[in-house]
Amino acid sequence: MSKVPGWLGRTGAGLTRMGKRLEERRAAAHGEDPHGDEPRTDDPSAAPGNVPAPPSYAPAVAAPPEPVDAIPWGMRVAAEAGWRLLVLAGTLWVLMRVISAIQLVVLAFVAALLFTALLQPTVARLVRRGLPRGVATAVTAILGFVFIGLIGWFVVWQVLDNIGDLSARVTDGIDELKAWLLDSPFHVTEAQINDIAANLQDTIGTNTEEITSAGLQGVTVLVEFLTGMLLAFFSTLFLLYDGRKVWQWVLRLVPARARTGVAGAGPRAWTTLTAYVRGTVIVAMIDAIFIGLGVYFLDVPLAVPLGVIVFLGAFIPLVGAVVSGALAVVVALVTQGVFTALMALLVVLAVQQIEGHVLQPFILGRAVRVHPLGVVLAVAAGGLVAGIGGAVVAVPLVAVTNTVVGYLRKWSNEQAMRRVPPDVAAGPPVAPEAPPPGV
Repeated sequence: MSKVPGWLGRTGAGLTRMGKRLEERRAAAHGEDPHGDEPRTDDPSAAPGNVPAPPSYAPAVAAPPEPVDAIPWGMRVAAEAGWRLLVLAGTLWVLMRVISAIQLVVLAFVAALLFTALLQPTVARLVRRGLPRGVATAVTAILGFVFIGLIGWFVVWQVLDNIGDLSARVTDGIDELKAWLLDSPFHVTEAQINDIAANLQDTIGTNTEEITSAGLQGVTVLVEFLTGMLLAFFSTLFLLYDGRKVWQWVLRLVPARARTGVAGAGPRAWTTLTAYVRGTVIVAMIDAIFIGLGVYFLDVPLAVPLGVIVFLGAFIPLVGAVVSGALAVVVALVTQGVFTALMALLVVLAVQQIEGHVLQPFILGRAVRVHPLGVVLAVAAGGLVAGIGGAVVAVPLVAVTNTVVGYLRKWSNEQAMRRVPPDVAAGPPVAPEAPPPGV
């Protein structure tokens, strides 16, 4: 073999060393060991672009906590509850806006529910005696609404029949009240009384346009009232005849998982509503009869219309009784004088005390009992939302809601207990007690 020239050997050795260096750099760029097959992990800072590790003598710095962990637990719970409450408030606001837009329809349907709760037992009795359900429904509804119409006609007739005598009695009563004020220990002078009368006349004369506008609004309210009564009448007919089918249709709208609980709560809610309507009608009739008889024997005019007003006012708990009783006392004051007004006040207070402590607990019972504070708040909220109709509907709505919520809570607890294994539900085993000494 011929010898390789020296310059060629040196050139080859240089290329070999250059190739090894290129391989080492390529391996270092990929994190591999240039002298082995395993990836190099002992010195991550050797890779280009990596931050070198801190020296061993540098102090350890704890990693910052996650933002969620830095917020206190109570604040997180409040935030979770807060946005849910905002969603519920928004939903309730939208619902109230919808109800306000169709207030007449809603109140008519609720009135139909109240009428149905009052008349449904009569329909059930007629059906049990052999009448077809359609005939029993028609007979009950027609007789019920005819009875209500006769009462309204009788009240209007009494007012129109006594309006002339009432005007004369009001004049005499005002003169008697004026004389009593002059002789009273309140030191009221005749000039002060005349000033009050003049101011009252000026106020009436100044606000003639407002009074006329109120009269026109009264005509609109009357038309809406008649429309609502027609809607309530037809709704009552359909609820009496097809109430069960309507309830089954409502159940189909409920999610399947909650349908069993709602199906159980429905009959209980209806029982509560029926008991409330029956009890309120009985209590209202007793109040109207006794207060009407009281003002009749005191020779107060319009005793029958005042009794009807007391009957209707009883459907607004607390507030209605106070307003209707006060109206009877005012009529007695301006027509018969101070003494008769005081006697009428005693009659109203006695009847209301008997109602609050005897009639309502005995007739209504515990099934529809609502705390007085809840009654006041419900009546106030209902009056603000929907006027007199809302005040009438508020208390039965609260009573029914109380029954439904109580039943659904109990049903949910029972369902949860059924899903718990028996050994877990029973709790840890209890060790037997040690026998007493000497046994």
